[in-house]
Amino acid sequence: MILLLRRIRDLSINQIVLAAIIGGFYFLPKPIQAQTYNSGGSITVRSDIQEANSETGVVTARGNVEINFPARQIQATAAQAQYFSRERRLILSGNVYVLQEGNSMRAEEMTYLIDEGRFIATPKENRQVESTYIVSDPPVTQNTEVSLPQVNIDSPASTTPQ
Repeated sequence: MILLLRRIRDLSINQIVLAAIIGGFYFLPKPIQAQTYNSGGSITVRSDIQEANSETGVVTARGNVEINFPARQIQATAAQAQYFSRERRLILSGNVYVLQEGNSMRAEEMTYLIDEGRFIATPKENRQVESTYIVSDPPVTQNTEVSLPQVNIDSPASTTPQ
């Protein structure tokens, strides 16, 4: 059974999946924060339309998708997102942009493997994935002494002609 939500922008995936699994949705008058599970916290999805299939455990969000995963400092936008609750996998498609801890990535499609904390990005045909990473220099310490190892070199025995 597919349940359709129109313009409900503040339900988290955990709330939607839980409601789909027990067979119905609870429409909330105000946005609330979902409970945090050992899985790493709640993921909030906002979109124009959301569907949840209780048989497959797949939640689909379409149109102006915005994702926020505070526990992992991830923010993302896309045209569509599908959350596969059984595989703990999130697939974003259509002009995907992901920002995590200041690092960013753009692609046509990205898969986020939640348990591995890993993104897999694929570009449009004849295009490339674009990533920007923050690279910090190691801290510079002042008055650093460098100790060189001591090496003993025996001088060759003197040779005296006899």
